[in-house]
Amino acid sequence: MPCFDVASEVDLHELANAVDQSNRELAQRFDFRDTGAKFELDEHTVTLHAQVEFQLKQMLEVLKVKLGKRGIDVTCLDVKDAETNLAAARQQVALRHGIDHETGKKISKLMKDSKLKVQSAIQGEKVRITGKQRDDLQAAIALLKKTQFDRPLQFGNFRD
Repeated sequence: MPCFDVASEVDLHELANAVDQSNRELAQRFDFRDTGAKFELDEHTVTLHAQVEFQLKQMLEVLKVKLGKRGIDVTCLDVKDAETNLAAARQQVALRHGIDHETGKKISKLMKDSKLKVQSAIQGEKVRITGKQRDDLQAAIALLKKTQFDRPLQFGNFRD
């Protein structure tokens, strides 16, 4: 039976490249020179360090642009509140990856309500959708692309 997997993954290599490019841009910009502003990457979390909260907002925009140019969808960003004190400001940006249980349920419910002849099964951080015909699976992909979720979706492992 034909099937495909729905996943939400972030390319860690491209993420590292985007953070490096963002740090290089901060070093070149006049308004950030000698301020100690920087980006730090730890697994799926990027930490922004600056002197004031206003600079954090500018840094976040720089990061979003660099991620977009690298092919990482900015809808996967989970921006935390800024932590400020008299000396410095810090903000964490987590990148959502994998399909959590709630999003998996939404996808399964959407497939059932669509009246398409497909079945969906949650398998860890992926959702596998199976059907008897390729056309049904292509219709399911089109439906998922039209629907907005809180994270970007990728479709892979398409088998006939």
